[in-house]
Amino acid sequence: MNKITAAITAVGGYVPDFVLSNKVLESMVETNDEWITSRTGIKERRLLKEEGQGTSFLAIKAAQDLLKKGNIDPAEIDLVLMATTTPDMLVASTGVYVATQIGAVNAFSYDLQAACSSFLFGMSTAAAYIESGRYKKVLLIGADKMSSIIDYTDRTTCIIFGDGAGAVLFEPNHEGLGFQDEILKSDGIGRDFLKMEAGGSILPPSKETVENKQHFVFQDGKQVYKYAVTGMADVSEKIMQRNNLSNEDVNWLVAHQANKRIIDATSSRMGLDDSKVLINIEKYGNTTSATLPLLLFDYEKKLKKGDNIIFAAFGGGFTWGSIYLKWAYDRK
Repeated sequence: MNKITAAITAVGGYVPDFVLSNKVLESMVETNDEWITSRTGIKERRLLKEEGQGTSFLAIKAAQDLLKKGNIDPAEIDLVLMATTTPDMLVASTGVYVATQIGAVNAFSYDLQAACSSFLFGMSTAAAYIESGRYKKVLLIGADKMSSIIDYTDRTTCIIFGDGAGAVLFEPNHEGLGFQDEILKSDGIGRDFLKMEAGGSILPPSKETVENKQHFVFQDGKQVYKYAVTGMADVSEKIMQRNNLSNEDVNWLVAHQANKRIIDATSSRMGLDDSKVLINIEKYGNTTSATLPLLLFDYEKKLKKGDNIIFAAFGGGFTWGSIYLKWAYDRK
């Protein structure tokens, strides 16, 4: 019997209708379209504006899109992994609620949080479950409602983030396709450079924390940029070397959409032509856990069976890594 590998067999996605453009941001904070575009590559981002709807709403929509396109019975799913940094609420798992709402009645579920690397780390987790031989269908969802923790008077963060969700289904493969290798890293040095100070066990919510705007994301942009450029490029280059992949062997780079300059630095280190780099940051901004699956969602028709894909991400904490995967199907 051939070795079991974990392959992506279906993709789904969802972004809200409301568009927050750079032009609109010009009227909200001291910034302008040229400045935002030249430094980040972002032109607009999507926000979930419906009252009372959270990350689960986005995740459910993306999962339903995948199930419908793939004609998949949700009752056959064994596990739903929810990659998110903005859960609906603390304690009660968002993934558990999502699984119930999509009809995954036979699945167990839990949340996975590694900031912007959540989906990448989730890919590793999903692959391990499949390769164990005990599970046949693992649904991995990356979703974040970043607008819920962004201060729209803070020009350092409000220009970057958006809301969205993407989902992929992992299944066993016996052709050698799917998950090939991973390099995953973390370093607590990043704890103070990208964080939300209040709301956790160290600094519970209070009148003072709300007044001090400590429930919004804080980012030291220069420090994060410095570590991200080095981290993402290093692991992406290393995974190519470890698997004897030349720049000609790599068909696609699927990189976290945080900043166009970070993506460019990574692809440059890999020696890749721009035509091999999947980009949608200009439309969605940084959707945190959703950036990687939304790239697959947008470009699924371009991906061909056997394509060599390098995934790369960098997130708060710090967390980062790279995964090498062989695409397993042609979109019908």
